[in-house]
Amino acid sequence: MITAGEDEARRLDAADPGHRHLFQVPPAPEGAHPGSYPELAYFAGNSLGLPPRASRDEVLAELDAWARLAVEGHFTGERPWLSYQERLAGPLARLVGARPGETVVMNALTVNLHLLMVSFYRPAGRRTRIVIEDSAFPSDSYAVRSQARHHGLDPDETVVRLRPRPGEEHLRTEDVVGYLGEAGDSVALVLLGGINYLTGELMDIPAITRAAHRAGALAGWDLAHAAGNVPLDLHGWDVDFAAWCSYKYLNAGPGAPGGVFVHQRHLDDPAVNRFEGWWGNAPATRFEMAPVFRPPADAQAWQLSNPPILALAPVRTSLEIFDSVGMAALRARAQRLTGYLERLLDEITPTRPITVVTPRDPARRGSQLSLRIGLGTAADLTKRLHHEYGVLADDRQPDIVRLAPVPLYSTYHDCWRAVEALARLVEETGPR
Repeated sequence: MITAGEDEARRLDAADPGHRHLFQVPPAPEGAHPGSYPELAYFAGNSLGLPPRASRDEVLAELDAWARLAVEGHFTGERPWLSYQERLAGPLARLVGARPGETVVMNALTVNLHLLMVSFYRPAGRRTRIVIEDSAFPSDSYAVRSQARHHGLDPDETVVRLRPRPGEEHLRTEDVVGYLGEAGDSVALVLLGGINYLTGELMDIPAITRAAHRAGALAGWDLAHAAGNVPLDLHGWDVDFAAWCSYKYLNAGPGAPGGVFVHQRHLDDPAVNRFEGWWGNAPATRFEMAPVFRPPADAQAWQLSNPPILALAPVRTSLEIFDSVGMAALRARAQRLTGYLERLLDEITPTRPITVVTPRDPARRGSQLSLRIGLGTAADLTKRLHHEYGVLADDRQPDIVRLAPVPLYSTYHDCWRAVEALARLVEETGPR
């Protein structure tokens, strides 16, 4: 069905093998054809990453420590729970380009966005607006609208939703910068997705952050689809704050605790307000049970409650993998994989109702290609890909299918299988 053959995909995998052996790949459904492929071709790592093989042992080790030590596990054992979270700060900071003390693992993404907006959304006078992209993930939209209401503001007036130009799929950097140049004195906060969940577009984080600061606003970023996907330099880019989840490209398991970044300049600023909880106290004085909060001058101060150790164990496994492999190497392989997938798609899209809506420039995207389907529904297509061909992608209604070749465990052969299956399932309609 496509010119590029299966043998070529196998040769590319032999030359550029990735790290699939570190992960558990689900089996293909029974009855999927062709039946010679025992494993799924998995393209949904932008929704839930595959489990590292080492994660099971990490969780079991903490269960064993609980059984053996009970409450003393907070203070003794191989990895005492009292300081467990602090062990993650170094690799997490390296992953996102932060300095020591600027990151912490805690909570889920939307919870963290709310906690950060308590500190960094400060409407005053004319400066009240929050800028997001119109195609922001719905939870982000709900969060900013509820923050506006919390301050007694009308969310329909306060939240500015920037849209692509008519006929275009992507929000241009110059249009974001232009809006901030024209209306920046009304903007309190810019809160965009680092990579758009729907189109896979990688935003120009440093340029937009600079524009926000020139306008007198703060810049926060939702990095759910960027952390573990593209190299980041949050401190160097002067980002005010960021939050991300750990269950997508970071492979830390369903509902895994997310991460937070707060720039160093805000850490000991007495003007920064935050919600307070006992685990946010400085570790040295946390158990003194004092009635007045005494935070450390680092991101740990944004914590509220003691961390879920059993859920943190897979985060630790994941961060060890990223520390070992390195984001530069992963980014390079991601661009090779995604470029190969794009080349195969280019063979079938001219004669089928399929359009790639992700930017073609490799520098403007992560490890995802989003396809707009013009025949049937995206949900029906992904269901058939899975059950008939063992290719697991995801869809966003009504017409987007997302393919995420994750460089840690995806293969060129996976890409070939996906496009071959698409070519068979989506009937040819002639030149367009």
